[in-house]
Amino acid sequence: MVSITTLVSLALTAPLMASALVMKRAECNVNNLAIPNLAGLPAPTAKGAFVGIALGTQNYTCTSAGVYTNVGALAELFDISCLTKSPFFEALPDILDAAWQAAPPSITAPKIIQFLHSISSPEILGQHYYVTNPITGSGINPKWDFTSQGATAGNKDAFVVAAKTAGIAAPTGTANDVDWVFLSAIQGKLASQVYRTDTRGGQPPATCDPASDPIVVKYVAKYWGFGSTL
Repeated sequence: MVSITTLVSLALTAPLMASALVMKRAECNVNNLAIPNLAGLPAPTAKGAFVGIALGTQNYTCTSAGVYTNVGALAELFDISCLTKSPFFEALPDILDAAWQAAPPSITAPKIIQFLHSISSPEILGQHYYVTNPITGSGINPKWDFTSQGATAGNKDAFVVAAKTAGIAAPTGTANDVDWVFLSAIQGKLASQVYRTDTRGGQPPATCDPASDPIVVKYVAKYWGFGSTL
């Protein structure tokens, strides 16, 4: 059985280590957030709103052509908006990824989310997952949902559904890391622009058996939001 101590250690190691040294997001100015290395992605054109580090999975199914296709994601976002000047900021993805990759299969992303919600951790921003496109009613789009946790809990507009505008291969030099992407909002007031950077993991195997079951692949990433109208 997975112990509570194990879950806390896995899910909160990086955010708590860093947040113990700095202010919470409500006590610092995030308007001037700047992404250190865009690596070719478009620069933001709006004021900063948040930076979160996500722990979760990218989800895939195998196509008839024998390759995996993305069918969504599930991740918990921790607030690191006030940590950009911290000596831990650059290392956070590696710290959290090391814990996540070392966790046994019995510790899943849904279990971590369920446990953290039971203790109402103040470092939680919200969740990232996919929904049916709210404009067309077909296909899926990523959503960042901050309506149930942290400073925006209870605010029904504290979410954003977005569409990918640009993407580049992760500049980390490894094929294991999912792309860095820039997305534009199609619904919600949480942000008008979202970036995924500093990715660790998340890429599926290159080939698969068309009869194989869907898979989940662990990943960690930073998500940056700009242009909130909350």
